[in-house]
Amino acid sequence: MYELIMFAGTTEGYELSRFASEQGIHTCVCVATEYGRKSLTENEFLHLSDGRMDAAAMREFLRTETPKMVIDATHPYADKVTLNIREAIEGLPEEQRPKYCRVLRKRTESDDTVSTAYGKENESVSGAAYVKNMDAAANAVYVKDADSAASFLRDTAGNILLTTGSKELPSFTEQEELRGRLIARVLPLPGPLQICIEAGIEAKHIVAMQGPFSQEMNEAILRQYDCKYMVTKESGAVGGFAEKLEAACACGVTSVVIGRPFEEEGISEAECRREIISQFGLNPEPEVSIIGIGPGNKELLTEEARRELSRSDLLIGAKRIVESVRERQDAVYEYDAERIFGYIKEHNEYRRIAVVMSGDTGFYSGAKRLMGMPGIKARVLCGISSLNYFMSKICESWDDAVLLSSHGRETDLVSAAAHNHKVFSILGKSDDVSALAARLTEYGFGDVSMTVGENLSYKNEKIFTEKACRLTDYVGEALSVVLIVNDAPSVLPAVHGIPDAGFTRGDVPMTKEEVRTISLAKLGLMKDSICYDVGAGTGSVSVEMALRAENGRVYAIEKKTEALELLEKNAGKFRCGNLLVVPGEAPDALFDLPAPTHAFVGGSAGKLTGILETLIQKNPAVRIVINCITLETLNEALTALRTLCEDEPEVVQVNVSRARKVGHSHMMMGENPIYIITRKGDVRP
Repeated sequence: MYELIMFAGTTEGYELSRFASEQGIHTCVCVATEYGRKSLTENEFLHLSDGRMDAAAMREFLRTETPKMVIDATHPYADKVTLNIREAIEGLPEEQRPKYCRVLRKRTESDDTVSTAYGKENESVSGAAYVKNMDAAANAVYVKDADSAASFLRDTAGNILLTTGSKELPSFTEQEELRGRLIARVLPLPGPLQICIEAGIEAKHIVAMQGPFSQEMNEAILRQYDCKYMVTKESGAVGGFAEKLEAACACGVTSVVIGRPFEEEGISEAECRREIISQFGLNPEPEVSIIGIGPGNKELLTEEARRELSRSDLLIGAKRIVESVRERQDAVYEYDAERIFGYIKEHNEYRRIAVVMSGDTGFYSGAKRLMGMPGIKARVLCGISSLNYFMSKICESWDDAVLLSSHGRETDLVSAAAHNHKVFSILGKSDDVSALAARLTEYGFGDVSMTVGENLSYKNEKIFTEKACRLTDYVGEALSVVLIVNDAPSVLPAVHGIPDAGFTRGDVPMTKEEVRTISLAKLGLMKDSICYDVGAGTGSVSVEMALRAENGRVYAIEKKTEALELLEKNAGKFRCGNLLVVPGEAPDALFDLPAPTHAFVGGSAGKLTGILETLIQKNPAVRIVINCITLETLNEALTALRTLCEDEPEVVQVNVSRARKVGHSHMMMGENPIYIITRKGDVRP
């Protein structure tokens, strides 16, 4: 007894049959052609039945087998078969009628591309009514007009036989990608020949013959010109439509048919799979692939990615990326990882799902957030990254470059350029090049070279090199990349402790070198730390923070005008593009800043307790280092920290003496002793 009976005559029918048998559903597939039998392999759950049945035979078959479900996946041109199936089901007692589904290939969104959603009552105009070999009609591509045919063929390869006459030629010859592949079959008259010549068709690619043409003649022409596609109109018996389709089928050539029959209602393959899942209470797990598609040009897809995309039922990704590789698959335009995960879990009707990402899955890719999806096994296919493609185009190695991205994230490219010979970055906005060039120029790097790449791998690709100072007004493409080359980078010290003399100084107090070094060591900064320097003064601590937290951000909070000027000068002197000077008095000036991971308090103007309360409120795990001289400030700091935190603060007293020359001798002169108080915290917010 079969649980499901499939009347198959299309690829969708064969795929649904395989799916049902894989899920352990006893399935009988009724095929009418030898091609259909060869398309499937029998197994424990899948049985093939060939031979044609009329309505009465179908009804008896269904009465005997009592299936739960009947699927009509025959070709739309086989309209009599569909009528027989429906008549057979309706002839059964109501309580014996199985669930019925009619499967039709779903149209694309634009309605200008491929469709096989055909009607059942069109014998008067349907040329397929004369096609004896239904495989020939089933394997054809159907479009509404010549422009749609040209659009479809643009992304294919191989020679194309045009049998639509000279009037339709411009639709194809206007497409530069097609012109050299066209074989035009036209009437042997001066007018059509002249049109071919004016359209740019070479004489050797013109077949001037008068029809009608037999199937054998059509086959000879297709083979002579090694054609992979044939374009024809749905012209009926008089126009030799059947002979053309059958010749194409015999030669393994895809027919592109202009003109659609009437439509009938039905559901797509994916929708039918969902019906099967519901009817039989299944919970299948889809195959999910996360695929890097490269810069965008389909020619740069890896063969592995191309194969996986072609066998996928559903593509998920940003619209621009999906449409660059989409053929006939269903599509969901989404790039948020959580929503992608949710859609996959809710739509198990898809057997094979491809989540497509631009570039490479391992280089600043959204794939990172998808790789650990709970409950979903996903394989990852690499692609060609924008870095790899771009550097090869400009003949540069990238093993000695710093690799960054400022697309959707804060990145200090100025500091990176100041301290490295090569810096590569992905950009994300149309004014990113000009903004970067302006900041480089502002920090004294106007002469460094910037090589910019836009629309990589596309026809309008643009790559050029210019000095930063000449790009401050440039407006380019939103998604681009840049290589900054600095032939004289300054080398960063490996440890804390810039000499005091290295800073621009005035009458503003400064945390001295030895105390600064110990305080920074107690802070334990990381490359991506978010730091506050409260009461920043000249900015000696702020600068050292910024140089260590190169992928983070430093906020230097200061209320004095003279100190603010010195802060700006020292930030510029040490090229600290990640150092932001914040005018104002703490704690009020801290409220609108991002939560800190680390904070240094060098001056509090009598508001230390309020400052500490604000820091811990913004991040209960913040690591804090406080410098103080007086016992009163030490007491206030310890009292506040013990009240606000469970962990006991650490206190270190530092006494520093410096040798000074007195006459012919040297004496050690002591600096004020400093208390360094550390609230260790857990660092991360």
